[in-house]
Amino acid sequence: MRALFPGRFQPPHWGHVKAVRAILDEVDELVISVGSAQFNYIPKDPFTAGERIWMLREGLREGGVDLSRVVIIPIPNVENNAEWLGRVRSYAPPFDAVYTGNPFVAMLFRDAGYEVRRQPMFDRERYTSTRVRELMLAGDPGWEELVPRSVAEIVKRVGGVERLRIAARGEAEPHMW
Repeated sequence: MRALFPGRFQPPHWGHVKAVRAILDEVDELVISVGSAQFNYIPKDPFTAGERIWMLREGLREGGVDLSRVVIIPIPNVENNAEWLGRVRSYAPPFDAVYTGNPFVAMLFRDAGYEVRRQPMFDRERYTSTRVRELMLAGDPGWEELVPRSVAEIVKRVGGVERLRIAARGEAEPHMW
């Protein structure tokens, strides 16, 4: 059985790693879809799809996940939700079930005939990407405890904290060449 686990992973944290391990106890293979793949360098989505895929792979490896059972794919967002579901189907290998904690995403997949399972949550008040980004913005090094060491190293390597601070101040603006 193959399942889908959609998320933005901005950035991936220990809660994600624990959820993936728990899901893999129930399924043979897991497709992790990195959503809103086209968004980056903005406060809600500071990291690129490629950076998030890299962080996920390294964080899962650090967390002891068998990567031979995991497929990580980017999924660009679209405003039409029915269209988004079709996009997920076209980008992902076939899957039998969906793990999500988002009631709206659950409804979309359930209405399309998929088995929907509740995403395992681990210390949800502590482990959220929003909290990680808030701590980064506040200059609180405690954010590093919420993510695998490998994820923290990648964030530092790409200048992610400074990028987030600049984006949050509204100093980031797109350039057209």
